Amino acid sequence: MMTAPETGTTPPPTPPTTTRPATPSPHSAGAPRPPLVGLARSLEGEARLDGAVDALRPVADALVADDARRDLLLGRQLGHAVHPLLTDAPIGAWASAVLLDLVGGEESRAAAQRLVGIGVLAAVPTAVTGLAEWAHLGRRDARVGVAHAAGNSLALGLFAASWLARRRGRHASGVVLGLAGAGAVGASGFLGAHLAVARNVSSRDAAFAESLPPDQRVGRDRAGDAVVA
Repeated sequence: MMTAPETGTTPPPTPPTTTRPATPSPHSAGAPRPPLVGLARSLEGEARLDGAVDALRPVADALVADDARRDLLLGRQLGHAVHPLLTDAPIGAWASAVLLDLVGGEESRAAAQRLVGIGVLAAVPTAVTGLAEWAHLGRRDARVGVAHAAGNSLALGLFAASWLARRRGRHASGVVLGLAGAGAVGASGFLGAHLAVARNVSSRDAAFAESLPPDQRVGRDRAGDAVVA
């Protein structure tokens, strides 16, 4: 048996294995939870939303019943949900319109009106993809999704009314309606972020299925390119 010759030197120590520490919770020391956390949790447990959930469920199930349509609406070609990507279009258009209303002056009124209209049109496919995502949610998250959809519908109605008011020459009313719509978008956006980030419910390719706990994996995961929700 061959052994390495002694050199009289001590080999360098093996670097210790380091583990990235877990991010500490801001409430680990007993700090009170933010009110919005309590709001989201209360919506998750709000049984009075179940009627709306049950009424919307058949519509959502029919939307994703066809495999090709389901893959398109859930973002199969992207590898993850397309809905969050589409939300940038109406939110960006509406936010730009509100900004022009506040600082753009009279010469920007026509541009603000066009942006409001673009946002209204862009909200339609955004809502459809959101409903496709919602179809795969359990009851707890579906309740939050219903509240999220209600907020988005309110925002859409307010911005549609804003566009009509502007077209009829009632610019001040259009601005007020737009500001109210922006508030609805912000409130609804919080709930959407809660679902996507805190609850991690967005669909994804099966290659990324490990990012979901096993009890949250729904849908096809038999192939490497299939979308799971």
